[in-house]
Amino acid sequence: MNLETKWLEDFIALAQTRSFSQAAEKRFVTQPAFSRRIRSLESVLGLTLVDRTCTPIDLTESGRLFLVTARNMVEQLAETVRHLHHLEGQQGEVLQIAAAHSLTLAFFPQWIAALRRDGLPLTTRLVAANVGEAVHLLREGACDLILAYYDPDAALQMDPQVFPSLHLGTTAMLPVCATDADGAPLFDLDSEQSIPLLAYSSSAFLGRTLKLLLRQRVLRSTTVYETAMADSLKSMALQGLGVAWVPRLSVNAELARGELAICGGEHWHIPLEIRLYRCALVRKAAVRLLWRKLESGEVGQ
Repeated sequence: MNLETKWLEDFIALAQTRSFSQAAEKRFVTQPAFSRRIRSLESVLGLTLVDRTCTPIDLTESGRLFLVTARNMVEQLAETVRHLHHLEGQQGEVLQIAAAHSLTLAFFPQWIAALRRDGLPLTTRLVAANVGEAVHLLREGACDLILAYYDPDAALQMDPQVFPSLHLGTTAMLPVCATDADGAPLFDLDSEQSIPLLAYSSSAFLGRTLKLLLRQRVLRSTTVYETAMADSLKSMALQGLGVAWVPRLSVNAELARGELAICGGEHWHIPLEIRLYRCALVRKAAVRLLWRKLESGEVGQ
């Protein structure tokens, strides 16, 4: 039986809220995706768990009986994981860090290396996740820290007393494209030409940020490719397929080699702030030590 744990957690959330839309929001997925996951759970079990004919929705008799099992399975799994983490922690605590995809490659390795040079030899486990997923992991205690770009309109705007953050650095999103034989950019944002745009998915933070810029400035463009991944956009730009806005720290090497070029003035650049988040309710010693040293400036400078 191919039963996914996230489906059980989805079902528990649905039982709590009795609303597909509220449960989807709680699980940080779209409502259609959430509905498909509940259908998948029912398909694997061969049971109808949800009575969709009433509002608010209700569980069937099978659903109510299965809910007890689902809760027990999720709780037992969580307890087992906590126990294993405790055993692992006896050999040295492991920090679970959820990070924005572009930061996992372009920022995290150098940051951890700097901390080690400063005398803080952390043992870490890194998970690439979007903002919504990362917040859910932090709230559920499945990760200790979030490494992300600051987004004043996103879910990371939580109570700063409970979820404090620290400034780690700045970068910028740059419009880049491939170069011609003379090393000049293939496209120019400040010209009258229509630009083939390599765009972010609308749900991605970098996509929302870019959309805000394009509302403020006139750009003739046609979207030719869309994804949530900055590195995928970079790869498409390297093939000469269009213009992509990519964090500078992700394209420094390609810019230095002349494989990519910035194709617009500074008014097309988008500043980004990198922050580290934690939950103040978690008392993990390694988290407290790292936070104290970062706040005091002893490491990471």
